[in-house]
Amino acid sequence: MAKVGSSLMAIAEVKTSSCSAKATKRVAFQGLAPLLWFSFGTVAILLQEVLSVYPLLSPPSLTPEQSNRVCNALALLQCVASHPDTKILFAQARIPFYLYIFLGTIGESRPFEYLRLATLGVMGALVKVPDTRVIIFLLSSEIMPLCLRAMETGSALSRAVATFIVQKLLMDDVGLQYICYLPERVFAVNHALENVLASLAEQPSTRLLKHVIRCYLRFLDDGRSLWVLRNFLPKRLTDGTFDHCLREDQTARMWMQQLLDNLPGRPVTKEGGGI
Repeated sequence: MAKVGSSLMAIAEVKTSSCSAKATKRVAFQGLAPLLWFSFGTVAILLQEVLSVYPLLSPPSLTPEQSNRVCNALALLQCVASHPDTKILFAQARIPFYLYIFLGTIGESRPFEYLRLATLGVMGALVKVPDTRVIIFLLSSEIMPLCLRAMETGSALSRAVATFIVQKLLMDDVGLQYICYLPERVFAVNHALENVLASLAEQPSTRLLKHVIRCYLRFLDDGRSLWVLRNFLPKRLTDGTFDHCLREDQTARMWMQQLLDNLPGRPVTKEGGGI
């Protein structure tokens, strides 16, 4: 047990700023996720690390060292969230509930941004490989508003991860039905995607643009969203703003053409949209 504890502590000491080093550690310990989850008291200790900074969130007083320590714990939880043998157990234990508070913090300094990004990384690990049970849990726990907020106000990297999560939620039939059930939800997602496009106009990223286009393409599979998209599709998608990105990526260009072919520029009435 002492040997196992020493191994876990060695991994936990990896600095948050050294992402490649953490990735190397996770690859070296292929069985790390089950070891973390099934070792007595280990997850409880990681949650204690998470809870320890709650009093520092408001008013914002988190130091870089404290943020780094919690981010290391979140990196280990991300490992558990990504493993096929522990992912559903992670969700069923409601572990994400302990982390959502970090997505709602108001601190704009780097320690807070690192904390938000690490939390988004855990959620991204949960949805990376599709599992409807996980999607149902996340939607029931109101992950969508938190991701939309990150898409609108987060750093470039936070926006990218949050958009990826929303795309993964949409790709599942349960997620698509949940969002399209109410026009207000479609409007909210569209507004967040529009903000992402505005940021891309200043800092282009073909990879993130593809996530955005994929979200809109998925909306086409549910007729309840057509009226919103035909009338409120962001102009930046159609005015040539991202032509340089589309020229560089054949897949993105094909998806964009497919989207435009199915969403004529002519506005339609609400009755015609079927909502």
